[in-house]
Amino acid sequence: MPTSKKVIFTMGGKGGTGKTTFLAALAEWYVHHSIPCHQLDLDTENKVKGSLCHFFPESARKIDIHTRAGLDAFIDYADQEAPIILADLGAGSGKVAGQWFNSMYESVADSLTFTAVGMVTSDPASVESVLSWAAQLQSRVSYVIVLNKHEDDAADFTYWENTTEAQTFRRAFHPQTITMESRLPDLQHALRNHGVTLSNVAQRECTIAELSKSSLVIRAQSYRRQLFNQLDTIKESLLP
Repeated sequence: MPTSKKVIFTMGGKGGTGKTTFLAALAEWYVHHSIPCHQLDLDTENKVKGSLCHFFPESARKIDIHTRAGLDAFIDYADQEAPIILADLGAGSGKVAGQWFNSMYESVADSLTFTAVGMVTSDPASVESVLSWAAQLQSRVSYVIVLNKHEDDAADFTYWENTTEAQTFRRAFHPQTITMESRLPDLQHALRNHGVTLSNVAQRECTIAELSKSSLVIRAQSYRRQLFNQLDTIKESLLP
C-alpha cells in the first residue's frame, strides 16, 4: 500500500450537528489548495438531500459500511493516487467504526493516519457523542473539534468548555479546535435542498435563482473565507 495517506472521517454521532456541511467545505478547501481527495459517503441513513453524494454527485461514492468488509473502503481507496480520503459517517456508526479499528488498525497503521472530526454544538448531546467515540478510538487517531454555531450567532458551548469529561478529553488527546460560523438559514437551507456547495455560490457558478442573489453570494464568500482561514490554522491535522 502507498504510504503517507490520510483518512479524515466524521464521528457519526448525533444527527443534525453539521457533519456533512463541514466535510463538504473541507473537500472544497482541498480543491482550493489543489490537493486531490476521495470522498466517501458512508451515511447509509441519509440517502437523498444533504448527503455528500448530493453535493458531489460525480465524485463521491456511496458505500454501505454495515457489512463485514465495512470500512475496508479506507484501505481500497488508499491504493489510489489521491493522498486524502474524506469519509462522512452517519449517526449510529460508532459501533461499526470501533469494531473496525479494533480489528484492522494495527495492520494499516504504517500506511494510514487518521483524523476524527467531532462536531460540537450548544446541545450537550453533541459533546457526549464525541466523548463516546473517543472512548473507543483513543489515541489511534488525531482529533479535530468543530464548534458549530449552526444557525445561532450566540451559540453557547458551556457544556464543551466546562464539563469535567470534556476537559479530560482535551487534556488526554489535545484536539485541534476551530469554529464554524452560523449561516443565514435561507442560504443554508437552499444549499442543502439543491445540493449546491458554498463555493458554487461564492464563485457565482450556481444558476439557481434563489442562490444567485448578490447578497447571498457575498455571504457565501464571507462564510467560505472564514472557514478556509480556520482550516489553514490546523492544516497539520488535515495533511498526510
